[in-house]
Amino acid sequence: MVDLSPIQNFLGCATPQAWLDIAPQHLDILLIDHAHCEKKAASTAMNLLFRYVDRPELLKKLSQLTREEMLHFEQVVEFMEKFGVTYDHLSPARYANGLRQHIRTHEPERLIDTLIIGAFIEARSCERFAALAPVLEQNPETAELAKYYVFLLKSESRHFEDYLALAELYSESDISDRVAFFREAERRLIESEDAEFRFHSGVPAAGYSL
Repeated sequence: MVDLSPIQNFLGCATPQAWLDIAPQHLDILLIDHAHCEKKAASTAMNLLFRYVDRPELLKKLSQLTREEMLHFEQVVEFMEKFGVTYDHLSPARYANGLRQHIRTHEPERLIDTLIIGAFIEARSCERFAALAPVLEQNPETAELAKYYVFLLKSESRHFEDYLALAELYSESDISDRVAFFREAERRLIESEDAEFRFHSGVPAAGYSL
């Protein structure tokens, strides 16, 4: 089992129980959004590979990350087929945009903020997989998916470490204050009410929208 303590210490809160209670009821949305998240993670890494071609450490780590995210996308699509879930478009979650609106526009601060946000997204994904697994394994129909989420913990935790290490490497100053800023922003998104159910959504609001 992956040691999640670094991720738990990095994040500002745990996944709310109210989100975990409702997630198994909307497995179709969960899987569709998970697939979208894997594609978006690969796309983000690819964009960084094209933008920062003069950063060899970034090129090495994020090229590997891109391959792994696309493999995960393929695997999630296979689970969707097993559960009879049709892949479709979803409205964007507020989560990633809620973090990215704080990215500074000048360099290298823009890169640093983007990498820190990448670390938080990967850390939250890892934490949420770990929280979902014991919930899903209670149902024989979703036990295999629970095992898959446990399987993902190793790569997701490494992705978190890679993003954070790159942010520290390329920053001209200590990133602790910036990490603390995004930790609070991320916590607010996770602990506040959310009108839509998504993989990274917050506390279910009354009249939850799907």
